[in-house]
Amino acid sequence: MPTTARSRRAHALIALSTCFVATTFPAVASIAGELPSVVLAVLRFIVASLVFLPIVVLRNGRDLLPGGRAVARYALLSAPLVGFFAAMFEALRTTTPVNTAAIFTLAPIFAALYAFFLLGERPGPRRVTALLVGMVGALWVITRGEPSRLVELDFVVGDAWFLAGTASLGLYMVLVKRLHRGEPSEVMTFWTLVTGAFWLLLFSGKDLVTIDWPEVPQRVYLVVAYLAIFATLVTFYLTQYAATVIGPTRTMAYSYWNPALVALLAWWTTGTPLELRAWPGVALTLLAMNELRRAAPTNGSASAGDATDADSSAGSA
Repeated sequence: MPTTARSRRAHALIALSTCFVATTFPAVASIAGELPSVVLAVLRFIVASLVFLPIVVLRNGRDLLPGGRAVARYALLSAPLVGFFAAMFEALRTTTPVNTAAIFTLAPIFAALYAFFLLGERPGPRRVTALLVGMVGALWVITRGEPSRLVELDFVVGDAWFLAGTASLGLYMVLVKRLHRGEPSEVMTFWTLVTGAFWLLLFSGKDLVTIDWPEVPQRVYLVVAYLAIFATLVTFYLTQYAATVIGPTRTMAYSYWNPALVALLAWWTTGTPLELRAWPGVALTLLAMNELRRAAPTNGSASAGDATDADSSAGSA
């Protein structure tokens, strides 16, 4: 597939992934108090691994089995990802989806910082400006066009957990590109899920046997199934593919859409519309994402898709 086509495809797929991610915050909040946070996370990883197993076996056969060094690489990749999910479940015990959405706007900044130090990727003034505009736009939506609400937010210990988780997710995005060795995306996704489940079992194994599973509400299982398939398996695959094509910073920057998507989801499910004064924030995030789609790093570590986008941007200037 030509580089420009791969880049466009990656942008389209990560946009779809972002839509699934937006449903995660209210879904997790609805079940966070029913089971220990790490147990919820390990169920999510195990179910996603089991669902994905027959697909990757049919597509890859014996090539699915990795060597020892590859297993270590996948385990290293999944560690910060597991940290994010565990932190999110723990955070939502005491904080709110609004607070987590506000903190999550820092994720692209973390990704850009990690990319600078680990990949030597210098974002350049256009991308830095776009990242800041996107963050302002996302915060505008979160505060419904009233910046004073940021001061009024009641930050609790759960917010510290989620800040650490957000930083961990930024590291994961960079490691996807750093640790990719050319294997098919579905293989990398599958072993990230398997090793992630292993990490979580180390922390939650004792909790699994003490839980009275028949007493767990049925809705918890339904939500976990949704999170495992759509908000874990599908998003992992799409995100890892995009990060190897367009880079971690631009992939992570799509998280700026989350506040608007969460608000639109609430509009659809509760009938509460997004206030008119919040719509400029939506426009700012769209403007920032369009610029990030075109802007490329200023050094030689850019991906082929980055280079092509830079050429097309120069041609249109």
